[in-house]
Amino acid sequence: MMQAEIITIGTELLLGQIVDTNAAYLAKKLAALGVNVFRSTTIGDNQDRIANAIRRALDDCDIVITSGGIGPTVDDKTRQAVAAATGRNLVFDQSLLDDIKAFFEKRGLVLGENNPRQAFIPQDATAIRNPVGTAPGFIVEQGHRYVISLPGVPRELYYLMEHSVLPFIQREFGLETVINMRVLRTAGTGESNIDRLVADLEESDNPTVGLSAYPGAVDIRVTAKAKDSITAQQLLDDMETQLRDRLGDMIYGLDDVTIESVVVNMLLERGLNLVILETNTGGTLACRLTAAPRGFEVLGGTLIASLSKAADYLLKTSHHSHSVSAETAEILADKIREIAGAGIGMAIVGDEDPNMGPYGSVAGNTYFGLSCQDLSQIEHIQLGGISGEGRTRIINSGLSILRNWLLKEHPIS
Repeated sequence: MMQAEIITIGTELLLGQIVDTNAAYLAKKLAALGVNVFRSTTIGDNQDRIANAIRRALDDCDIVITSGGIGPTVDDKTRQAVAAATGRNLVFDQSLLDDIKAFFEKRGLVLGENNPRQAFIPQDATAIRNPVGTAPGFIVEQGHRYVISLPGVPRELYYLMEHSVLPFIQREFGLETVINMRVLRTAGTGESNIDRLVADLEESDNPTVGLSAYPGAVDIRVTAKAKDSITAQQLLDDMETQLRDRLGDMIYGLDDVTIESVVVNMLLERGLNLVILETNTGGTLACRLTAAPRGFEVLGGTLIASLSKAADYLLKTSHHSHSVSAETAEILADKIREIAGAGIGMAIVGDEDPNMGPYGSVAGNTYFGLSCQDLSQIEHIQLGGISGEGRTRIINSGLSILRNWLLKEHPIS
C-alpha cells in the first residue's frame, strides 16, 4: 500500500492561531485513493526544520505533501526547504510569473514587489498552475518518490488537489483500489446506545463501520474498498440499508448535512415558523438555525433571557413561582408562541450555573417545551450550565427533539 506523509507548515499553526483543517482534508482525500497516511507533521516557518522533516518523510514514504510556505513573503520557506532537502537549486519560471501577473491584472490589482518570488521552484520540478490564487504548487521527483508542495490557503489547496494532484497520484502509481466513505449522522442519542444497536455491523471488514462521538451527536462512518466506484457505492448502499433498519429515524442525514438544516427544511415543507426562548444556551439555537440556508424564513422570533427575566416579560409574574421544571417549559413555550403568533413555540429552560455542564460539579437540568395549537410536549435532559460544550450538547438534543416532534405530530402525507 502506498505510504504518504502530510507536512503542514506555518508557525501560526503551532501557536494555535489557526486550526489546521488542511491535514484532515488531505488525509481524507488520500485515503479515498487507497493511500495510507503514515504520519502527519506540523512545522514552523524554519527552513532547516522543514528540510529535515522532508528528508525524514522521503525515507519513510512514497509521497510527501506539504501545505503552506509558498507565498510571497520572507517567512515563506517551503520552496527553499524542498530544494535543500532534494539537493537542488531554485530556478525562475517566467510562465509562472506571467500567470501571477494575469491573476492580478484580471482583478484590477497591482503586482506586489515580492510576488515574483512565487515564480521560483526547485530545478526540474513540475509546476502546478494555480488559477484560483497566486501561489503555484510544484512536484519534485526524488528517486521514484515525490514531494508535492501546495499553498496553505484552503480554497487554493482544495482546487489544486482535486484538479491536479489526485489525478497525478492515481496516474503515476496506477492505483486501482477505490475507497469511498459515507457518514450517517445522528443526534440526541449517545454513542453507547448506537453501539448497542449496531455492534455486530462494526465487526464488518468491508465496508468497515466506525463511530465518532461529539457533544449530543454521533456520526457513523462507513468505508468501502473496491476496484471501482460503482462497486464501492453498492457496498455503502447495502450497509446503509442495514444501519437504517436498526436505527430508523435516529439518522437525520448523510455526510455534511447538519441537523439544523434538516429542521429548517422540515419547517419549510410544513409551512410552519418557529419562535424560541433560550434561558441557558445564549442564543445558540437561533444562531445555528439562521446560519442554515433559508433559516431566517422559518424563525419567527427569539428571546434570549434568564428564566427570571423571561418569566417576568412573558408572564408578568415573579420568577419565584417559576423554577426550572417541565411545567415552566410548557407554560413558556405556549406563551411565547401565543405572543409571537407563530406556528410553533419552543422554550429551552435550564439551570444557568456556569459550574454545571459536562465539566462542572453538578449535572443540572434542561427542559424543552414545544407548543403548537392544542399540542404540547416536554422533554428533559440531565444537563445544565452555560459552558460551550454544554450548550452544544443541549442544542443538538433540542434540535433532535424538535425534528422527532415534527415527524410524529406534523407528518407529510
